[in-house]
Amino acid sequence: MLLKSATSNRLRYHVIKQPSKNTVLEIEEVLGMKSIINSTYWRRAGTFCAACTLTVAAFYCGSNPALAGKQHNTIANRIMQLQESGQRWIEIDLSRQRLVAWEGNISVYAVTISSGKSSTPTRTGTFAVQTKHRITRMTGDDYDVPDVPYAMYYDGGMAIHGAYWHNLFGNPVTHGCTNVAVNHAKWLFNWASVGTPVVVHKSEI
Repeated sequence: MLLKSATSNRLRYHVIKQPSKNTVLEIEEVLGMKSIINSTYWRRAGTFCAACTLTVAAFYCGSNPALAGKQHNTIANRIMQLQESGQRWIEIDLSRQRLVAWEGNISVYAVTISSGKSSTPTRTGTFAVQTKHRITRMTGDDYDVPDVPYAMYYDGGMAIHGAYWHNLFGNPVTHGCTNVAVNHAKWLFNWASVGTPVVVHKSEI
């Protein structure tokens, strides 16, 4: 008796003399197990691929910067409002390391700044000058700077102020504050008042 075995692309023939019921059952069992194994393998492979697809989809959906987009829209809307208002306001552009003093949509003063470094970044958002100090002391975990001139706090411990201890303007090197040269800090201090809006954002260079 000739039996075909489809275990590969080529057909193999086995000669079985006087097959018994047990032999037939054994052959059927072997072929059945192979079918089950193959079926299980493809089911598991399909499950794995589906899981990978869902993981990738979840990653890309989860990385959608909805929160960042919302803040960007808030900042953009605030800038439009201030430009139409005619009031004095301060723009800090972290991408360009630039501070601009505005009166409505007219820029009246522009200076190069030093904002927060990557480990202590300057926060973006819409703020307002909270307090003004002609001279103050600033301290932190790894710094203690006396006689900081013309400081205007606008976001908790973050301020626009003069810096006499470095000349690295144009580079983000601070602990989060916005540093400007002392003469520029003096001008801004005299021009702005408590309540003056401050908008901090990043832009395309």
